[in-house]
Amino acid sequence: MTLLSVENLRIEVSANKAVIVDDVSFAVERGEFLAVVGESGSGKTAAARAVLGLLPSGLRKAGGRIVLDGIDLAKVSARQMRALRGPTVGMVFQEPMVSLNPAISVGAQMAEGLGLHERLGKREIRGRCLDMLARVQIRDPERTFDAYPHEFSGGMRQRIMLASVMLLKPKLLIADEPTTALDTLTQREVLDLMVGLARDHGTSVLLITHNLGLVSRYAQRALVLRQGKMVETGTTRQILFSPQQAYTRRLVEALPRRGATTKAQQVGEPLVSVRDLKVGFAGRQRLFRRDTGVSAVNGVDLDIAAGETVAVVGGSGSGKTTLGRAMLRLIPTSGGAIRFRGRDVTATTDREFRLASQLVFQDPYSSLDPRMRVGELVAEPLRHVPHLAAGERDRRVEAMLEEVGLAGLGKRWPHELSGGQRQRIAIARAIVREPAFVVADEPVSALDMTIQAQVLKLFERLQLQYGFACLFISHDLAAVEQVADRVVVMQGGRIVEQGSRDDIFDRPQHDYTKALLAAAPVLDFDGAATARASG
Repeated sequence: MTLLSVENLRIEVSANKAVIVDDVSFAVERGEFLAVVGESGSGKTAAARAVLGLLPSGLRKAGGRIVLDGIDLAKVSARQMRALRGPTVGMVFQEPMVSLNPAISVGAQMAEGLGLHERLGKREIRGRCLDMLARVQIRDPERTFDAYPHEFSGGMRQRIMLASVMLLKPKLLIADEPTTALDTLTQREVLDLMVGLARDHGTSVLLITHNLGLVSRYAQRALVLRQGKMVETGTTRQILFSPQQAYTRRLVEALPRRGATTKAQQVGEPLVSVRDLKVGFAGRQRLFRRDTGVSAVNGVDLDIAAGETVAVVGGSGSGKTTLGRAMLRLIPTSGGAIRFRGRDVTATTDREFRLASQLVFQDPYSSLDPRMRVGELVAEPLRHVPHLAAGERDRRVEAMLEEVGLAGLGKRWPHELSGGQRQRIAIARAIVREPAFVVADEPVSALDMTIQAQVLKLFERLQLQYGFACLFISHDLAAVEQVADRVVVMQGGRIVEQGSRDDIFDRPQHDYTKALLAAAPVLDFDGAATARASG
């Protein structure tokens, strides 16, 4: 039986009537798991929010019909719609920190829905909340109930959000990119919990995602959107194994895949090396005591050769980003040594090392000054190049923008560009000085598959051209498999395993490495580009 029916949905911008969703129709059966996939701007989230009656200001439903559990939503009042949200349809948002109120305790936010929709006493509400927190595998439900969202990691906050939504046992759960920013293990745990809860309560799931690996693992059917229009729909196997439309084939082909060979083996002295590197953070100062400090990196040994890409993988809190920033001397170390071209640069102001090292941030938008134009941002690292005339600087900037596919955009502001374009700016800014060592911290984690593929190919091409060594930090194992020569696996601030890319992916030795690989949803491709779902 059909739970949700969307017919000829049309969504427009109120001001200029620009079409965001155009003539989209689909249905969700009771107990079904349907995935809606497409690039950013395809209209996925707008279509889902229309079902909830929560379109953002500036957008309006201009046509079509939405029937939820036999109710035509065009005929219900605002009060009736509020009554449907929760028991009939719930939504897990992409960023739980934004959807959870930072000024209200977790328990109060969870209890709010039960208080609005069910006649229960405070004790019973608290008991049901604690039971649900335990159901989503939160270790200390009592402490969590009285705590605030900022006290938890991203994965814990997503569990709390899932617990809040599933408390009311909705008939339809809409999950909007629920695991984009999570590491592989946490992503698997959260989605397995979501599927388990949905099955227990007979809930249908509408999953909005750009991750085709997740679609292959969890969805029964898939719907592909592009620029607000429906491109293709069918079973998951049909969409991934034998797509009929060129756009769907392009999405599938954009998934990262392992190349035939990696670059040359490490030869000679390493460009950058660390020995017994340690980074610790002091505990929080309380009224009468200080909390126990945290050892973020504990005794790491690592060598990176010129032209080599060493990927660092691991769960959130494993020390990946801390290691990268410590190697660039952006944060203080508490022990060990950092060497660059054989010189110890751990505690000295080594100008050559500073000028030869660059960082590509995870979120380019927050790392790009919104008051500077694109050309100015790319030119900024050239300020320290001696005897560089203004004309030569401008020529280098223009050449670099052309290299990264942004020719002619030097006068634009960062907010005028897409996420993929902003990441290209971040890469251009890092490479324009022709550095010897680059740390790339989650450079593609938030990008669509097609944009991610473009950025990874760009990064590989620039590395071959300029020969820089790269520490590639990522929780995206598919991206790591494409670009890495060697892989380092971190857990709890320590390296638990390292080796060549093929050894780590094909012959893992440590249990944690095996768990990471097992948790990663992937699509494998043979030489004929035929997909095979795995995981």
